[in-house]
Amino acid sequence: MFYDLNVPWTTNQAEIQRTLSFLAELDYNVVALNHTISGKLPADLKSPIPKSLPFQPPPSLRILQRCTLLLTDPSQNHRLATLSSNYDILALRPTNERALQQACQSLDADLISLDLSSRFPFHFKHKTLGAALQRGVKIEICYACGVLAVGDGGMARRNLISNATELIRATRGRGIVISSEAKKALACRGPWDVVNLAAVWGLGQERGRETVGREARTVVVQAEMKRRSFRGVIDIVYGGEKPPPPVKPAEEAGKKGDKGLGKVQALGKRKADALFGDKGKQQSEETKPISKREQKRRAKKARLEAENPVDGPPHEADVDVSKAFGTENTKPTEAG
Repeated sequence: MFYDLNVPWTTNQAEIQRTLSFLAELDYNVVALNHTISGKLPADLKSPIPKSLPFQPPPSLRILQRCTLLLTDPSQNHRLATLSSNYDILALRPTNERALQQACQSLDADLISLDLSSRFPFHFKHKTLGAALQRGVKIEICYACGVLAVGDGGMARRNLISNATELIRATRGRGIVISSEAKKALACRGPWDVVNLAAVWGLGQERGRETVGREARTVVVQAEMKRRSFRGVIDIVYGGEKPPPPVKPAEEAGKKGDKGLGKVQALGKRKADALFGDKGKQQSEETKPISKREQKRRAKKARLEAENPVDGPPHEADVDVSKAFGTENTKPTEAG
C-alpha cells in the first residue's frame, strides 16, 4: 500500500476532487487531507474537514483527516491532547531551532513536518532528530514545493534539495516519510517517482520505498492506537460479548413446518413410538427382522427341548419357532 499523508484541504471542491482522483490513478491507497493552523489556537478545535465529503471520492482511497500546527513560541500551551482527538493525524511544523528541539523531545505528535522550501538558519543535528525517532515520531519531507516552483528563480527547488539531503544525513535515513503537499493535481507524483527522487537526495531504493509505504503506515497505525487504545499500549479487539444461543433442532423443524417431527426429535423418541405409544412399539418390534444369531439360538433351544422332553404342554413361542425352522417337538412312538 502507498500513502500520501499531506494533501492540503481547500474549499475548492473541484480541485480537491481532481487531486484525489489523480492520486487514485497513481496507485495510492491512503490519503490524508491536511488542515493547517497557525498562530493562536481557536476556541473551537473541531475539524473543518467533513467526515463525508461533498463529492464521491474514489472507492480505492481511504481518506484521513490531518492537522498541521505551526510552532513559533515553545512556551505557549497548544492544547495538543484536545487537538489530536479531533483528527486522525497530528503534525507539528516548527519554524525555529528551539521549537524543533521541543517538538522532538517533549511534544506529543505523530509527525514533524518541516518547510524545506525555505532556508533554515541552523543545521539539523542527529541528537535532536534522534530523540524524536526514539519516541516513535517520524520526520516528513514534502516535495511539491520544489516541483511547481515558479517565479523565484528556482530558489525553493535548491533549498528543498539541500535541506532534504541534510535531513537524510542527520537521521541516517531512518524514520523518513515523504508526502506531496500538493495543492494541485499537477504537483502529484507516483510512488516510484518518489522513490527515484529520494535516491537523488541520497536515500537508497529500499529506504525510499519505505518512505511511502511502511514508515507512513506506522504513522497511521500509531496515531490510531493513541486515540483508540488505553495509553497507546492496550487495544481491546474483542470484548467477550455473549454469542447468540444456538438454534435447537426442534426450533429448526418448527420453522420448516414439521412441528410434530421436531417434538419427537426433541424427546429422543422414534416417530412410530411417539405416534402410536406402546402399540406402535409392539408393532415395530414384530415387524423387525430376526437376526441370524437369534435364529440359531432359538433353533438350538428347540433342539434341546426335543431331545429332553419335559412334562406339560410346550410353550407357545417354542411351538411357533419349531414350526418356523421344521424342528417341531414330537415325541417318538413306542415300539409295539
